[in-house]
Amino acid sequence: MNQPTQLKRGLSLWLLLFYGLGNILGAGIYVLVGKVAGSAGLFAPAAFFVASLVAAFTALSYAELVARYPLSAGEAVYVQKGLRLPALSVIVGLMIVLMGAVSAATIARGFVGYLDILIDVPDAVAIALLVVVLAMTAIWGIVESVSIAALVTLVELLGLGLVLAVAGGNLSTIPERLPELIPPMDPVIWQGILFGAFLAFYAFVGFEDMVNVAEEVRNPVRNVPLAILIALGVTTLLYAAVSLTAVLTVAPQQLAASDAPLATVYQQATGRKPVALSIISIFAVVNGALIQIIMGSRILYGMSRQGWLPALFGRVWRKTQTPVAATIATAGGVLVLALWLPLVTLAKSTSFLVLVIFSLMNLSLLRIKWRDPHPEGLRVIPQWIPAGGVIASLGLLLFQVFAG
Repeated sequence: MNQPTQLKRGLSLWLLLFYGLGNILGAGIYVLVGKVAGSAGLFAPAAFFVASLVAAFTALSYAELVARYPLSAGEAVYVQKGLRLPALSVIVGLMIVLMGAVSAATIARGFVGYLDILIDVPDAVAIALLVVVLAMTAIWGIVESVSIAALVTLVELLGLGLVLAVAGGNLSTIPERLPELIPPMDPVIWQGILFGAFLAFYAFVGFEDMVNVAEEVRNPVRNVPLAILIALGVTTLLYAAVSLTAVLTVAPQQLAASDAPLATVYQQATGRKPVALSIISIFAVVNGALIQIIMGSRILYGMSRQGWLPALFGRVWRKTQTPVAATIATAGGVLVLALWLPLVTLAKSTSFLVLVIFSLMNLSLLRIKWRDPHPEGLRVIPQWIPAGGVIASLGLLLFQVFAG
């Protein structure tokens, strides 16, 4: 009897790192820095900082979870191992797929905002063509598609470097403007910052996607946790520099009104039409959408292999060693959502889903650590970290629900 075709274990630490970086950077800073400034004003960097703290707790928890269980459909597996509720595991897995589809749809909307600067194409046509091309790329092969994502990530980093190069001189005004940038202890101002943090949290979505390609990574027990932590550290530093530069260069109200906020920063700083940055930004947002489609398809694949979804989604095409049906299903969901919902609604929906899932991940790790606190050969984190992750994630979630 022929053995089922397996996923290809071809991703190195560096490919995985750029996979994660490309997703985080493209999903957030290129699209949402203006919307965060619209909520938090000059305190947008503080909103990004609050969001990074919430993400850091869960990133450390993910690093331990994936080292314990380096499998596709990671979050569904972690819930099953920790909470031992099969129905909840399936729900969480489907929530992750939905989150990936909503996130990719958000990015597709951002793509249209930057494309409009260059050419006039109907939004629906641009989005449909984008999703079809990305689905075909994801089906092509994991090493091939992630290699493309890694190359585009370098372009994304170049774009952020370009923004800092042309507008970073405004950072020299920080000493004299520091009183404007430090939030006072005013409940109304902090309400705006926390609303901004809820949106900014979306900009950190992406590190958790790395766990769902664990079966395609070489030495996943070492490389996946390491890649998660490096990716979060790099993006936190970049977001601090870029968000500060943005609010020091362009008025927050003007940033909030822009569908291409970093292009607006470039134009304000140079007085030139932001053609180069718009092209780079298009690559950036496309990269994030590609990675979300890959992630969603691996969740469907992993859940099928666990027996939680129909076998169709667990079939791997022998020629490319990729799950074709799962990829097509994920891309179809992305297309429907991108054509249906506006950008801010999509971003808020993603943040809501992510915070629910992050709360469950931290809770699952607490239960796992209680039953097996010191697994042989693995480095573990203190219990206060997943406990803090539960509190931070639920706190930001409940604030949005009751204050929104």
